Amino acid sequence: MVKSDIEIAQSTDMFPIGDIAQKLGIEEHALEHYGKYKAKVDYSALHNHTGKNGKLILVTAINPTPAGEGKTTTSVGLGDALQKIGKKTAIALREPSLGPVFGIKGGAAGGGYAQVIPMEDINLHFTGDIHAIGAANNLVAAMIDNHIYQGNELNIDPRRVTWRRAMDMNDRQLRSIVSGIGARTNGMPREDGFDITVASEIMAVLCLSSSMAEMKDKLRNCLIGYTFDNEPVKLGELQAEGAVSALLKDALKPNLVQTLEHTPVFIHGGPFANIAHGCNSMLATKMALAHADYVVTEAGFGADLGAEKFIDIKCRMGNIKPDAVVIVATIRALKMHGGVKKTDLDQENTQALKKGMPNLIKHIENIQETFSLPAVVAINAFPGDTQNELDVVRKAIEETGSKVVQSDVWAKGGEGGVELAEEVVRMTGEESDLSYAYELSDPIEEKVEKIVQSVYGGKGTEWSKKAKTMAKRLEKLGYGDLPICMAKTQYSLSDTATALGRPTDFNVNIRDLTVSAGAGFIVVLTGNIMRMPGLPKVPSAVHVDVDDNGKISGLF
Repeated sequence: MVKSDIEIAQSTDMFPIGDIAQKLGIEEHALEHYGKYKAKVDYSALHNHTGKNGKLILVTAINPTPAGEGKTTTSVGLGDALQKIGKKTAIALREPSLGPVFGIKGGAAGGGYAQVIPMEDINLHFTGDIHAIGAANNLVAAMIDNHIYQGNELNIDPRRVTWRRAMDMNDRQLRSIVSGIGARTNGMPREDGFDITVASEIMAVLCLSSSMAEMKDKLRNCLIGYTFDNEPVKLGELQAEGAVSALLKDALKPNLVQTLEHTPVFIHGGPFANIAHGCNSMLATKMALAHADYVVTEAGFGADLGAEKFIDIKCRMGNIKPDAVVIVATIRALKMHGGVKKTDLDQENTQALKKGMPNLIKHIENIQETFSLPAVVAINAFPGDTQNELDVVRKAIEETGSKVVQSDVWAKGGEGGVELAEEVVRMTGEESDLSYAYELSDPIEEKVEKIVQSVYGGKGTEWSKKAKTMAKRLEKLGYGDLPICMAKTQYSLSDTATALGRPTDFNVNIRDLTVSAGAGFIVVLTGNIMRMPGLPKVPSAVHVDVDDNGKISGLF
């Protein structure tokens, strides 16, 4: 009988976290222990570093489907494989949000024999970072409404408060609410709403800050709303950045855990990639690069979302550059992009596979041509994949000039990723000059157009009157030089979730724009993307349980 992910994780003996830190040369005084197997790492472990940084490997994927691509599994397995071939390795990943954990995806710490542990802790409360971010976000919301109630010295228009409340759960009921109703002492009645915590600007600020001082500066610049005279109001005007920073003091420190094979893993920050920028924290990435020769990290969803934002936002802000890129795909997902129903994926179907291949080829083109980076395709193998199907994929990929490697890390752990690791090491020795999808000096509409045309392969954009007006206003307010953070469906290269494969001749509908002035990017809302997801008909939560001894089951 095949063990479940959580059964595999629970049957593995973990090393004390101090032993894992020693692998990276991180000394005991820099650790803040959360039990035996988790620790936060003090900022000093990065700020005292004066040596050479390691090589950075970015793991991305095709557009995800319900069949699953295994991007985190591949990231973890690749890290284990690099360690197995003798490389000093660290992995840097995002923290799972409770929303997807209890929603449709289930746990998010890898799978099979390529997992991060303790997986129950990582998937649930972990070290409390996301709770701290939610509390910080809601402190700002409370201070805004209290300021309005107590006389409104800043002249804030209650109808134009842009700062929303946050909760780390999928709850569609809270997307739009009316708050402050009832007695006068309950506050000013106004329309309000909740975003999922991982989509909040506080999360983005924390993830894009390399120090406490930088985080405070970013917090001061967060836009919270507008006055009755249509002037912007910033968080710093509430004098809230000090208290918010105090709540985030520990959350800003990266978390250190381990894989099943005891490779060090930094798990820190968890912004959504179809709404926010979708990358783990800058501090964790830089700390990993300072202490390892090879660092494996991932960006959320497909290369059109996560990898684009990793490069155009995170690399720009952090002055970092991937030395190699791994694009993950599965035979099953490619068949879905070719029109096969999920119930029929176990049947060989090379014709559907050929129809779905253009999606993968577009992502290869994005990495190699748009961003000028070396790429290898990792086929995350399933037991039902046939040799004919694997041959079709290999031939199509090789015709693009790219390397393709079969990855068996789910079944074999690091041993199943040795070939991939060796190819990655070879690629990191190549010279490459990172390119961006647009220039920061481009007008806002032009930046969005370039992303749609070069990264998505679309014809162009269609802007609502509201979005056009906001673009002009943001440029007038001095935000025109900020990078773009596209909020788009992850399931398609277009803004239509059902347009699988490689759609052509499409326009992307630009519905609205908001500015995350503190984090430092403009969010472009497309299609019907939501900042607060809802639960599916049968949420993963119904499968989760805990026994009398405190042992959790059903997380994956």
